[in-house]
Amino acid sequence: MTRHARMVILGTGTAGLSAFKQASETTDDILLVDPGPLGTTCARVGCMPSKALLKLARDVDAARRLVEAGFVAGPLGEIDDAAVLAQVRRLRDRFAAGPRAAVEKRGERYVRARARFVGPDTLDLDGERVSADAIIVATGSEPVVPEAWRALGARLLTSDSVFDLDRLPRRLAVVGLGPIGAELGQALAMLGVEVHAFARHDRVAGLDDPVVNAAACRALGRSLHLHTGQAAEPEPTGDGVRIRFGEEAFEVDAVLAAMGRRPRVEALHLEALGLPLGRNGLPELDPRRLRAGDTPVYFAGDVNGVIPLMHEAADEGRLVAYHALNPDAECLTRRTPLAIVFTEPEVARVGLAFDELPSEALIGGSDFGKLGRAIILDDRGGPLRVYADRDGRLLGGEMAVTGAEHLGHQLAWLIQRQVTVEEALLLPFYHPVLEEGLRSALQDLRRQLPESARRPDLPLCGHQDDPLPGI
Repeated sequence: MTRHARMVILGTGTAGLSAFKQASETTDDILLVDPGPLGTTCARVGCMPSKALLKLARDVDAARRLVEAGFVAGPLGEIDDAAVLAQVRRLRDRFAAGPRAAVEKRGERYVRARARFVGPDTLDLDGERVSADAIIVATGSEPVVPEAWRALGARLLTSDSVFDLDRLPRRLAVVGLGPIGAELGQALAMLGVEVHAFARHDRVAGLDDPVVNAAACRALGRSLHLHTGQAAEPEPTGDGVRIRFGEEAFEVDAVLAAMGRRPRVEALHLEALGLPLGRNGLPELDPRRLRAGDTPVYFAGDVNGVIPLMHEAADEGRLVAYHALNPDAECLTRRTPLAIVFTEPEVARVGLAFDELPSEALIGGSDFGKLGRAIILDDRGGPLRVYADRDGRLLGGEMAVTGAEHLGHQLAWLIQRQVTVEEALLLPFYHPVLEEGLRSALQDLRRQLPESARRPDLPLCGHQDDPLPGI
């Protein structure tokens, strides 16, 4: 006998839980299915433990630089890497406890099982057949590891395993310099590990803007050994790993594979959907509703590979649950794209990427090496670049500067509210703050605008009755 539910959600990460919350506003007939371990990718192996590691690494690096500069007398004490890693795990477990409890309290609506499609609307859950009006696949992703690399055994690390180390390796190769490789590689280098980082191309941390990317490369190069432009090939040796990079070879104790993540769908038997599957193992999806063909199956979060970020997964969970229950509804609006990498300095990408800009786009920039507040904070990046069209409409931006996690948000808010360069410059900017760097980039853009798109440089005075005039 086949059990029926109005909706089945596969996966209890960020996207799955968001989908459950959204669907619960309409129906209680929902099953959450996950074989475990519970806890979101962000809390268990992603955003949160990596940020905890980065915070401690920054503290250690700051202490080292104070000693080197002579502001603190005496030698720097020895770093207890075991204590550092134990603290990261304590924080990780604390953050993961919340989403784990959110699933467990669902009682019978949570099914701890492995799911496998046997038809477009039917699943096998460890031997039990369940059909549904709608099925949401939110099974997340897993690190990409070439099959040949598995011969490295325990010397092969990924972002899923690195936080479980008891001690740090003395020498480490990081292969891949996207956001994960850049963050973990720099953090471990700041903690005293000799890090060699390798990338096939010269772009790092997901950047497209060549000026910002060059600054990010220089910043990373101050703490780790950067090797770009070729493929790295690791091979086990008697007591370590040899990395071949072109004609060079490097000896390390372990390798961190940071070449991205792939959809976790191998065990789902998606062939049963009756749709062609692409190289990533997924069927073609409606880019707006994230639905697979004319089936009642939707894909949300990291599993679809559209924008593999936690806040996007939360949005997609709500989006697919809404459309699954309201298939004829208008498409929901997506937020302005925003990606942040928590290196030193931080990196942010907002709105349109550099490679997506129209040919006549304007680019305004500012140099944080000349900004008072950034100098005081010892900013080790430099450029903030903002893009606009010739009418002054803000399009996007990239930056590698202190405070990018906040400045990126502010720029994203301006873009989403369709604020122009002129209107943005009417807003208040305090002194001395990092936001002055954003204002300088906007002012640079304003100077490039045609006269017809310009307004007075200062806000207009208010009416006589205003308690606080505009200037």
